[in-house]
Amino acid sequence: MPLDKVTQVGQTKPLHGEIPVYAQYTFGLAGERFFREIKDKGRIMGRECSACDLLYVPPRIYCERCFGELNDWLEVPGRGVVDTFTISYVDLDGNRLRDPIVVALIRFDGVYGGIVHRLGGVGSDEVRIGMSVEMVLKPKAKRTGSILDIEYFRPVK
Repeated sequence: MPLDKVTQVGQTKPLHGEIPVYAQYTFGLAGERFFREIKDKGRIMGRECSACDLLYVPPRIYCERCFGELNDWLEVPGRGVVDTFTISYVDLDGNRLRDPIVVALIRFDGVYGGIVHRLGGVGSDEVRIGMSVEMVLKPKAKRTGSILDIEYFRPVK
């Protein structure tokens, strides 16, 4: 019986066939507002823990240091710096790309955390750690409420 209690490994039995698995990813309470702000207002928002003096991006519901509930939302400037980066020469299916893409961890001044995103407007041979970058948004009518509403980050001129 499938509901019999298994007490030893030798009691397990294989189950043949298909088991349909359905899942729906949700952003959660903090993530929903984070993505809505990008979509509707074109801005990055973080959540602040006043007790620990930390501003979290991406936002969280609780402070990971003091476990206090985070209630205050603050706007984060859309400019940051490249903290680290990687250059990819293949796509998600393992196919070689004609032009490599650069993905970077963008850190923002006064923020704990950051955003991993593509860089644009810069060649793979020009990117460097510490480079100042700014977000480039999709036109408002084309935003869907995802991290891809930020098309990429480009060097600040």
